[in-house]
Amino acid sequence: MRDVSVPVRMPQDSKSPQAGTAKAVSAAPRTLIWIGRLVVAVAGLAAAGVAALLVAVGIALAVAYPNLPDVTGLADYRPKLPLRVLAVDGQLIGEFGEERRNLLTIDQIPDVMKNAVLAIEDARFFEHSGVDYRGMVRAALANLREAKSQGASTITMQVARNVYLSAEKSYTRKIYEVLLTFKLEHMLTKEQILEIYMNQIFLGRRAYGFASASQIYFGKPLQNVTIAEAAMLAGLPQAPSAYNPVRNPKRARARQLYIIDRMVENGFITPEQAEQAKAQEIKLYRGAQEESLHAEFASEMVRQAIVAQYGEAAYTRGLVVSTTIDPRAQEAAYRAVRQGVLDYERRQFYRGPELFIDLPQDPQERDAAIDEALAERPDNGDLLSAVVLEASARKVVVMRQDGEPIEITGEGLKPVQSGLSDKAGPNIKLRPGAVVRIVKVGDKSWRVTQLPEVESAFVALDPRNGRIAAIIGGFDFNKNKFNHATQAWRQPGSSFKPFVYSAALEKGLTPMTVVNDAPLFYSAAETGGKPWEPKNYDGQFDGPMSVRRALAKSKNMVSIRVLQLVGTQNAQSWVTRFGFDAEKHPPFLTMALGAGAVTPLQMVTAYSVFANGGHRVSPVLITRVTDARGRVLFEAPQTTLDNAPRAIEPRNAFIMNSLLQEITRSGTAARAQATLKRPDLYGKTGTTNDAVDAWFVGYQPTLAAAAWVGYDTPRNLGSRETGGGLALPMWISFMQEMLKDVPVTTYSAPPGVVNIGGEWYYEEYGPGNGVHGLGLADPWPGAPGGTPVDPNGVPVPAPLPPVENRRSILDLFRN
Repeated sequence: MRDVSVPVRMPQDSKSPQAGTAKAVSAAPRTLIWIGRLVVAVAGLAAAGVAALLVAVGIALAVAYPNLPDVTGLADYRPKLPLRVLAVDGQLIGEFGEERRNLLTIDQIPDVMKNAVLAIEDARFFEHSGVDYRGMVRAALANLREAKSQGASTITMQVARNVYLSAEKSYTRKIYEVLLTFKLEHMLTKEQILEIYMNQIFLGRRAYGFASASQIYFGKPLQNVTIAEAAMLAGLPQAPSAYNPVRNPKRARARQLYIIDRMVENGFITPEQAEQAKAQEIKLYRGAQEESLHAEFASEMVRQAIVAQYGEAAYTRGLVVSTTIDPRAQEAAYRAVRQGVLDYERRQFYRGPELFIDLPQDPQERDAAIDEALAERPDNGDLLSAVVLEASARKVVVMRQDGEPIEITGEGLKPVQSGLSDKAGPNIKLRPGAVVRIVKVGDKSWRVTQLPEVESAFVALDPRNGRIAAIIGGFDFNKNKFNHATQAWRQPGSSFKPFVYSAALEKGLTPMTVVNDAPLFYSAAETGGKPWEPKNYDGQFDGPMSVRRALAKSKNMVSIRVLQLVGTQNAQSWVTRFGFDAEKHPPFLTMALGAGAVTPLQMVTAYSVFANGGHRVSPVLITRVTDARGRVLFEAPQTTLDNAPRAIEPRNAFIMNSLLQEITRSGTAARAQATLKRPDLYGKTGTTNDAVDAWFVGYQPTLAAAAWVGYDTPRNLGSRETGGGLALPMWISFMQEMLKDVPVTTYSAPPGVVNIGGEWYYEEYGPGNGVHGLGLADPWPGAPGGTPVDPNGVPVPAPLPPVENRRSILDLFRN
């Protein structure tokens, strides 16, 4: 029989390897199940979170979107535009407002500028829909790789931020920025968005927009920028201060090179163009006020007038004001005033350095101290500030901010000799650390000088229409903004005499009337105040002389007698014909010596009456005002002699021209014709009592000008200073420039005058009929009283006219 064995299942030991394996195999499906369940749960939670987030974002969008600013107005973009003042040729002479901006359309912005901006700010601007997701990823990776911040804001996002949103950094503002970006992209075209950006972005130095920045940094229109210049401007939006090429040239240069490389990467320029751009030397515009023309006083006059008319909105509406300022005349007037004042200053005593500083031994610390001191005393035009390093009687060494020493010797030290003397007081002593002024003389020489204390004014206008060609209200606008041309009421001195003589012509006075230049005395009873004994400027009395010679020599006694002929009340009324205020010219005999009050603008306007044949023309500065869109808001009416009111008769103006011409030929202003070599010059010098004010007012038939010199707080200009020595040279310098290629102009004799013996008379006041003499019976030692004289004051045995043709002096006084 076969044995049959039956296998028996024995219980296994749980500690054996076989037992563990079996248990793990049996547990695996359960683990996978639990992991699966966990993944599903997490996924569910994530989905729920995302859904909740989407719901929350949706709710936020639904709430926020309606509250977004209305961007439809950007389709008619109107940023804050400054008030701009233009010369007659369109040159910018002044700009007022917090934001300097020149608004350009996208078509007016050159491609090189747009490409430079796109290359650095938003190369995919025309491809994305406002948010550049690809750019955001690229920027994030670049930041991780290079460990430096690289922005991902698109141009549209920047427009949203700059135009509508605050500068705060918060998630809420970021949400609004993104939402507003989408809204802008939906409402506006890409070109509109780019145009807004190019005009709106802040670029430092109060410049908003690239057009304004181009003018401020390079002094040129945006349309003329090169690749190198465009790249430098394009670097400004990220950090206008850090990349300012004036303050931080090294950082600005590095940024520029990087942008040029980006332009190559994006295919905007070729590598060859990039190399040329990198090699180009950038010339920055460093004008003191960013204006090349010194017309600050004219611009300020315009600003005041426009703000008075339009209020504070004038600074933001983009108003453009066209003026009559002629750049050539304005620059000539500026140079004439500067040179005249500096020439006067050279004759004054030295008042000492402006400041004293300690000079450290360490070169770097010394340079820093010099920079700080000169920053407090900035240059004044051609008067440059500098710090003295060495000083002796024969040599002074100074240094400016560029660190280069300047050695001054010889003639350059004459104005400051008193400050180099061993006996000089501590306040005027030139020593190391003294802050002084220097001016360049010629190509290589320098002179030590000082800031003038004296002031000056100059006004020039066309006597045919009143258009102001040039106006200088003071030596330096930044130093003293008071406009002496329009606001300084000063005594005109002898420059006022022609208006008294003009009145006398109507009383029978002629150029050949003989007047006695003899002493006068008025008691207190006669004056109603203190006794008055007037004098001539030179203290001399020349006896009987013709009116022509007396006015040419500016004889005070003669002028007083002429005013007595006219009568003070009549004279006061007469001068108002020329635009003077009656109350500023009291009816006293002192009016004959110019004791009233006038402004330089009043004087040149009054002399224009003589120059244009008797018409009174009002001065004109503003010709047109337009808004930012070019719409005309104001247009000044055209002034001509046909519509200008008549002040005096043509024959009065004609004979006065003859007398004023004599002054520039043989009188106190003879230097005028001698220098300019032309006869068609007319005018009168003026020096007030004690030489407080110095004047010359004169004209050529097409151009009239007035020059004045004096101190703000009236004081003596100097014992030898006169209108002929101070103001006349300015006038000559100005006319020398302005009358180039201008033909000599003569006046034609008008009806009502006759020429007898080479002299002009009113027809009814010819020889024997006018006033023959004044004051000839006055006591004057050695004077041939009552004896006629020729134009040179030499007595001649000419018989007096018949008695019936004579006019009684007493009768004239009663008139």
